[in-house]
Amino acid sequence: AGLRKAAARPDGPFPRQTSSLFLLSAPAEHPSGPVEVSVSADSLEVRSGGSCEAAALPAGVRLAPSSCRGLRRLRGDGLHLRVRLRRPPPPADLLFTLKESLKPHKKYIFYCQSCGDIVVKDRKFLRVLPLPSENWSDLVEEWCCHPNPFARSTLHPQHDECFFGDTFFLLNSRSESPVPESPENTRVVCKRCKTMLGETVSSDTIKYYNTEVIIQPSEGSFSPTPRSQFVQSMVAQCLLELSSAKSTFRFTVKGDNGKTYILIWLLNSDTLLVESLGNSSSLSVFTLFGDIFMPSSGPVGTWNAVKVLYQPCIKCRNKDLADAWENDMGVHPLKFPSETCLELLLILGLSTASLPPSLRCMNSFQVRNSCY
Repeated sequence: AGLRKAAARPDGPFPRQTSSLFLLSAPAEHPSGPVEVSVSADSLEVRSGGSCEAAALPAGVRLAPSSCRGLRRLRGDGLHLRVRLRRPPPPADLLFTLKESLKPHKKYIFYCQSCGDIVVKDRKFLRVLPLPSENWSDLVEEWCCHPNPFARSTLHPQHDECFFGDTFFLLNSRSESPVPESPENTRVVCKRCKTMLGETVSSDTIKYYNTEVIIQPSEGSFSPTPRSQFVQSMVAQCLLELSSAKSTFRFTVKGDNGKTYILIWLLNSDTLLVESLGNSSSLSVFTLFGDIFMPSSGPVGTWNAVKVLYQPCIKCRNKDLADAWENDMGVHPLKFPSETCLELLLILGLSTASLPPSLRCMNSFQVRNSCY
């Protein structure tokens, strides 16, 4: 018995009022007996037969017992209960973005995320600048009544510059020695583990994907992060930035081979996930991807997350929908290495599998909470 997950979405001023769904399981020895659920400001208790188990909430999170409604038992899910809760807003600096990780006039080291090998050592940039959106040249034709004046223009950084896009950054490679995968293509791979890190854009410019490289100040030390955690965190941050800056909520995830792997629809970006670390049936799956984002010292794990709907597009699945999204100007494309797209799809699938059956789909899309 106990709290399995709570998804909360703020909809009011501090203290934040949130609408939440709690998923509880009755004690296994009384699967069909009567169950009594008690709600207090800081915990939920489940009583069945002679047993009583409580699920505590993290510090700062409080329930509104009078708002309790919708208690029901679903086969395969356990008990569902909706109740409002209050929590303080997250710290303003909680979200770590690529543009904030690079500052002018400081030295940085770029590491391969997979193995920790140094990719770029002690680079100092005088300018760190954002690039226009990847389809900016296509939009110019809509803005101008004459031929595209920028058709032959290229945006390549000098040695002391770094340009960054939605999912990548560009570096001048004159002093570096990138390792092409083979003479026939432009893929740049790690010297040690041969993971794809990016691709050569020109003779002196390399595009590194932000899912493949960790950037840290030169005076610091390398801190490894589990691969699945890093990938979902970087993708979640990308969704957050684009939805905030461009009011874009639908995305296609494409590989470096040009194929579409996933369609993603961002539902909200302010979900709070709470999970009891006692008897949660989904613990082994869920915390595999979330146990270092917001470390907990007590019996309750807490993570900030985005909630998305997604559709896989591998092996020609959802081809008609993918084609429709491809031609929709309201859908934003995201490009990653093809291997990373498959990793992301696996992460999405495992997260969906950790949800109760009744909450895994919405209008034919699959549901996923991604931590950041």
